[in-house]
Amino acid sequence: MSKRRLSLQGATGQIGTILVTLLGLLILTFIIGRMMPADPVRAIVGEDATRETYEQVFRSLGLDRPLWEQFFYYLGDVLTGDFGTSIRTGQPVIQDILHVMPATIELATFAILIGAGLGVPMGVIAAVNKDRWPDHVVRVLSLFGHSMPIFWTGMIALIVLYAKLDLVGGSGRMDQFYIGLVPETTGFLLIDSLLAGEMDVFWSAVNHLILPASLLGYSSSAYITRMTRSFMLDQLGQEYITTARVKGLSKHQTIWRHAFVNIRVQLVTIVALAYGSLLEGAVLIETVFAWPGFGQYLTSNLIIGDMNAVMTCVLIVGVIFIALNLLSDVLYRLFDPRTR
Repeated sequence: MSKRRLSLQGATGQIGTILVTLLGLLILTFIIGRMMPADPVRAIVGEDATRETYEQVFRSLGLDRPLWEQFFYYLGDVLTGDFGTSIRTGQPVIQDILHVMPATIELATFAILIGAGLGVPMGVIAAVNKDRWPDHVVRVLSLFGHSMPIFWTGMIALIVLYAKLDLVGGSGRMDQFYIGLVPETTGFLLIDSLLAGEMDVFWSAVNHLILPASLLGYSSSAYITRMTRSFMLDQLGQEYITTARVKGLSKHQTIWRHAFVNIRVQLVTIVALAYGSLLEGAVLIETVFAWPGFGQYLTSNLIIGDMNAVMTCVLIVGVIFIALNLLSDVLYRLFDPRTR
């Protein structure tokens, strides 16, 4: 009975923490929207509008009300799923975001698979070979991946691998010839092209995805590599590793069945945070590759001062990180029975 009570209290506390975090996020988003130098009224009516027109739109947006009243109106709209209308497209903001988000999810998912697939083994190799040449090579590669500007590497890669060598696709999600051939069922081009049976479109999408996903993956692998190396070094210095070797376990068994198992929980957090950063931070790579995703949508609306779109994007980024933290907690319980 006491265990059930403790479990219920823990779940209630976690829900309360999430609600408080979401409320704080809404308040922060509202404050950012009001502190931005952009004038939402001027963005709607234009520079040549009369004073009467300006004041009419100003009042219709509720900007003449006190800030606390404006916030409660904003909170009510958000709770009912109304995030406003985009000035640039004239459509509901949430509809625009649902249209562009699959492209970013597709890009970020392949990037994190590459980043984790490279970063985790490289970090383990570096830790096992501490201060030897494999460690130095891995650390140099990580330093390059972390320090080189992603927009610069993107442009260089486009010039060399696409324009000169024609090894990969260029900008956009597919060749211009295939645009409009596949109906938008899920928004994920790879899935939609398979559902439509358009294999030419599928391989064109894969060809265009390889380069930006690889660059983003290499950039995120630098962070994952450094953290994996640090975690492994801490575990390899523990007494149980020495005991395992004394008992006759092989080096491979000691590393992967003992040391690596004990860093899985920490790696879950690192990979989840890296994935969240890719979802909200792929602005530069989407701009370089003309990738019609969330980052490009946020940038274009920020430039013209479309505050409904900008505030909604900021809110969604916060919700993404909250969701990834919840996912990390669930995975903790799967990987480490002590947290159950």
